[in-house]
Amino acid sequence: MTIEYIRYMLVDHDGDALHAAYEQACAHLRAAPECLGYELTRCEEEPASYILRIEWTSTEAHMEGFRKGPNFPPFLAAIRPFIPEISEMRHYGATDLVWRREG
Repeated sequence: MTIEYIRYMLVDHDGDALHAAYEQACAHLRAAPECLGYELTRCEEEPASYILRIEWTSTEAHMEGFRKGPNFPPFLAAIRPFIPEISEMRHYGATDLVWRREG
Protein backbone atom coordinates (compact mmCIF):
# COMPACT_ATOMS: atom_id res chain seq x y z
CA MET A 1 0.00 0.00 0.00
CA THR A 2 1.07 3.56 -0.78
CA ILE A 3 -0.20 6.65 0.99
CA GLU A 4 -0.39 9.87 -0.99
CA TYR A 5 -0.46 13.13 0.93
CA ILE A 6 -1.70 16.27 -0.79
CA ARG A 7 -1.22 19.40 1.30
CA TYR A 8 -3.19 22.52 0.47
CA MET A 9 -2.60 26.04 1.68
CA LEU A 10 -5.68 27.90 0.56
CA VAL A 11 -5.13 31.47 -0.56
CA ASP A 12 -7.58 32.01 -3.42
CA HIS A 13 -10.37 29.72 -2.18
CA ASP A 14 -12.09 28.96 1.08
CA GLY A 15 -12.45 25.62 2.82
CA ASP A 16 -16.11 25.25 1.90
CA ALA A 17 -15.19 25.41 -1.79
CA LEU A 18 -12.43 22.80 -1.37
CA HIS A 19 -14.75 20.52 0.58
CA ALA A 20 -17.46 20.82 -2.10
CA ALA A 21 -14.96 20.09 -4.87
CA TYR A 22 -13.77 16.96 -3.08
CA GLU A 23 -17.32 15.80 -2.47
CA GLN A 24 -17.57 15.58 -6.27
CA ALA A 25 -14.04 14.32 -6.87
CA CYS A 26 -14.18 11.57 -4.25
CA ALA A 27 -16.97 9.78 -6.11
CA HIS A 28 -14.30 9.03 -8.71
CA LEU A 29 -11.84 7.84 -6.06
CA ARG A 30 -14.47 5.44 -4.69
CA ALA A 31 -15.09 4.13 -8.22
CA ALA A 32 -11.38 3.49 -8.82
CA PRO A 33 -10.19 -0.01 -7.88
CA GLU A 34 -6.70 1.41 -7.24
CA CYS A 35 -7.99 3.56 -4.35
CA LEU A 36 -8.37 1.90 -0.95
CA GLY A 37 -9.60 4.94 0.98
CA TYR A 38 -9.18 8.66 1.60
CA GLU A 39 -9.48 11.29 4.31
CA LEU A 40 -9.60 15.09 4.09
CA THR A 41 -8.43 16.90 7.23
CA ARG A 42 -8.31 20.58 8.17
CA CYS A 43 -5.70 22.15 10.41
CA GLU A 44 -7.19 23.47 13.65
CA GLU A 45 -4.42 26.03 14.20
CA GLU A 46 -4.32 27.21 10.57
CA PRO A 47 -7.79 26.69 9.03
CA ALA A 48 -6.60 27.46 5.48
CA SER A 49 -4.36 24.37 5.61
CA TYR A 50 -5.78 21.00 4.52
CA ILE A 51 -4.34 17.55 3.96
CA LEU A 52 -5.88 14.93 1.73
CA ARG A 53 -4.65 11.42 2.55
CA ILE A 54 -5.31 8.82 -0.15
CA GLU A 55 -4.47 5.13 0.22
CA TRP A 56 -3.53 3.45 -3.06
CA THR A 57 -2.81 -0.20 -3.74
CA SER A 58 0.62 0.98 -4.99
CA THR A 59 2.30 4.05 -6.48
CA GLU A 60 2.29 2.34 -9.87
CA ALA A 61 -1.44 1.61 -9.59
CA HIS A 62 -2.04 5.29 -8.85
CA MET A 63 0.19 6.68 -11.58
CA GLU A 64 -0.44 4.09 -14.30
CA GLY A 65 -3.90 2.79 -13.42
CA PHE A 66 -5.87 5.67 -11.92
CA ARG A 67 -4.13 8.52 -13.73
CA LYS A 68 -4.51 6.80 -17.11
CA GLY A 69 -7.99 5.43 -16.41
CA PRO A 70 -11.53 6.73 -16.83
CA ASN A 71 -11.89 8.09 -13.27
CA PHE A 72 -9.01 10.55 -13.43
CA PRO A 73 -10.40 13.15 -15.90
CA PRO A 74 -13.57 13.89 -13.89
CA PHE A 75 -11.59 13.77 -10.62
CA LEU A 76 -9.12 16.31 -11.99
CA ALA A 77 -11.87 18.53 -13.39
CA ALA A 78 -13.45 18.81 -9.94
CA ILE A 79 -10.26 19.86 -8.14
CA ARG A 80 -8.44 21.73 -10.95
CA PRO A 81 -9.05 25.24 -9.47
CA PHE A 82 -7.18 24.19 -6.31
CA ILE A 83 -4.02 22.84 -7.97
CA PRO A 84 -2.07 26.11 -7.59
CA GLU A 85 -2.69 25.92 -3.84
CA ILE A 86 -1.01 22.51 -3.43
CA SER A 87 2.15 22.82 -1.34
CA GLU A 88 3.01 19.08 -1.39
CA MET A 89 1.86 16.04 -3.32
CA ARG A 90 3.94 12.93 -2.58
CA HIS A 91 3.68 9.19 -2.07
CA TYR A 92 4.75 7.63 1.22
CA GLY A 93 5.26 4.02 2.24
CA ALA A 94 3.90 2.81 5.56
CA THR A 95 6.33 1.65 8.23
CA ASP A 96 5.80 -0.95 10.94
CA LEU A 97 5.58 1.76 13.61
CA VAL A 98 1.85 2.22 14.08
CA TRP A 99 -0.59 2.13 16.99
CA ARG A 100 -4.29 2.91 17.31
CA ARG A 101 -6.45 2.78 20.39
CA GLU A 102 -9.44 0.49 19.96
CA GLY A 103 -12.90 1.90 20.66
